[in-house]
Amino acid sequence: MKSDVDANADWRKAKRSWNMSRIRGKDTKPELMVRSILHRMGYRFRLNRKDLPGKPDIVFPAYKTVLFVHGCYWHRHKSCKNATTPANNREFWIRKFADTVQRDMRNQQDLRKMGWIVAVIWECHIRRDPVLAVTNALIDAGMLTDDTPYPTELSIEQLRTVVRERFNVGWKR
Repeated sequence: MKSDVDANADWRKAKRSWNMSRIRGKDTKPELMVRSILHRMGYRFRLNRKDLPGKPDIVFPAYKTVLFVHGCYWHRHKSCKNATTPANNREFWIRKFADTVQRDMRNQQDLRKMGWIVAVIWECHIRRDPVLAVTNALIDAGMLTDDTPYPTELSIEQLRTVVRERFNVGWKR
């Protein structure tokens, strides 16, 4: 017969496993928001191309540009309050996060060697202001410049309104 301690440990393990199974690798809410904004801005793109290193979240073949939508926790956004490390099994998590960051850097380096422009949008920036996060990523990638017209008839405020309504979110300016 199992003791209460063993039963509790089994329950915690099952609960942790269930929680981890809910973490999605693609089609996350931040990704869907970014894709919605890009589409409303008039951009067309491909998703998760398996033939490219790291299977980028969003690919613009016409611009030879890729966007990664990174979660701050898993991809270790520097100086972000969301990039915490669990207290339990700390060595395991530190190693796991370091491997993820190293893989991200390797994939981005490989993409650049192949001639791709790489931009990253962080989850915390999307939470603050998704339209600004997307616009900044497009500027960083050289897809939006002073010479290129804004690719949509909607103003930035109209885009923000659409995103708020569609995803039922608010953010601080």
